[in-house]
Amino acid sequence: MSRPGFVLEVDDRTPPMVVHEGEGFRLEKFPLGTRVVYPPEALPGIPDVDAAIREALLHPVDADPLPTKLRAGMRLTIAFDDISLPLPPMRAPDIRQRIIEQVLTMAAEAGVDDVQIIAANALHRRMTDAELRHIVGERVWRSFGPQGLLYNHDAEDRDNLLHVGLTDRGEDIEINRRAAESDLLVYVNVNLVAMDGGHKSVPIGLASYKSLRHHHNAKTMTHSHSFMDHKKSHLHHSAWRMGRLLREHLDIFQIETTLNNDVFGSPYEFLQKREWEWSVRDQASMLAMRRGLAVAPKRLKHKLFHDLRAPYGLTGIHAGEVEAVHERTIAAVHRQQLVPVQGQSDVLVMGVPYLGPYNVNSTMNPVLATCMGLGYYFNSYRGAPVVRRGGAVILYHPLDAGFNTLHHPSYVDFYDEILAESTDPAVIEAKYEEQFATDPWYIHLYRTSHAYHGVHPFYMWYWAAHAMDHVDDVIWVGGDRKAASRLGFRAATTLADALEMASDTVGRDPSITYLHNPPHLIADVSV
Repeated sequence: MSRPGFVLEVDDRTPPMVVHEGEGFRLEKFPLGTRVVYPPEALPGIPDVDAAIREALLHPVDADPLPTKLRAGMRLTIAFDDISLPLPPMRAPDIRQRIIEQVLTMAAEAGVDDVQIIAANALHRRMTDAELRHIVGERVWRSFGPQGLLYNHDAEDRDNLLHVGLTDRGEDIEINRRAAESDLLVYVNVNLVAMDGGHKSVPIGLASYKSLRHHHNAKTMTHSHSFMDHKKSHLHHSAWRMGRLLREHLDIFQIETTLNNDVFGSPYEFLQKREWEWSVRDQASMLAMRRGLAVAPKRLKHKLFHDLRAPYGLTGIHAGEVEAVHERTIAAVHRQQLVPVQGQSDVLVMGVPYLGPYNVNSTMNPVLATCMGLGYYFNSYRGAPVVRRGGAVILYHPLDAGFNTLHHPSYVDFYDEILAESTDPAVIEAKYEEQFATDPWYIHLYRTSHAYHGVHPFYMWYWAAHAMDHVDDVIWVGGDRKAASRLGFRAATTLADALEMASDTVGRDPSITYLHNPPHLIADVSV
């Protein structure tokens, strides 16, 4: 039986803690009294995954069984979450493959022959054929890929976008035309964290910039509450308005899945354990790995981490009406990830690992590291932030300014030019967002290569806006000082240095909380 997450107070007997920092990790001895929040252990996975999928399709929530919705002569579109989920990528077979195969089998039995499959990548980069094949599997790829029936959504293909309407707040709903004009849209989701799924799937994953700008903006992100709570997040409020209008025009059959916390397989199993539970073998593995990473060439170190595939177990699958399905999905996510935390701290410490949603098979540049630390990890709470207003955040990451120019070309200009002028999200949005969003070269690279959309670095910066508005100090341990300065933050060599630097903000005896993730957790903070 798995054990729930819990909160530990560091004392003289507490061993050093693992802290992730990019393509590596360190053992950190935290000050006495530091509060360490551990994620829950992995829940047991469903033993018969294929049977669970079939049960969900035949007995959906607040919807007719899938086979009754399928008929000869209809237009069926299947959309699925792109490579940004899950993190790390899943060992084959991917859960999306197993679901799509069963949907296609039912469609074939019903005589449906007009089927297209779309990766819902919004303004993310186009996936390569190999990446698509990994998600959907060899059989689906061979049947649909070469025929052009399996493809990435193109948010800049004006002929293949449809403006569905406006919400009561004047928000444009413009999505993929094929999906919008289908008799049935089946959406296949991976709900890795509570932020995913629900009406964040179709109205965002298959949308254009015209739609996305209504919620991916500085005001919404700055004044939102945790993105992990869709009932309080202003971003999700907008997406829900869009989704509720969209379902008046389109029959959507939502399929959502949840995964357990079984993130690190061989040779990283020790990262799943609590440090005092390491065996002699685990300790030897950790020591050997740290020594190896210290001398490994950068390319090899990168490969070691990015080749990692996680042995996730499926903890739930529900299908049917979007909102009814999502309520069950969120309950499953909470069972795996919620950790009760009493009160806020003066200082929040987080390690930023090598991987985020937007650098799969790529590199994590300083903008993406900021998004991961101050966006995703900072927002991994329910109730209230782990750190008090006016407190400090200490992050671990090298902030290597080596940008992948294939995947992140607009990031280079955003970092070199825009952040050199201002780091204020509202100023950046007002002065420069439209220029980057409509730049013909960035659009060309997005459509024909494997580049994130020109506006994407702006969105990543907005993700961090809530944290930047909430705290008064951000310090990167081990971070490149020039890069930290360009981001508007500071860098320190050690945790002790960082705490000394933060003393003007939080005093010399601050309360400290370290979020010990990954694996994933949601701090359920009561104040």
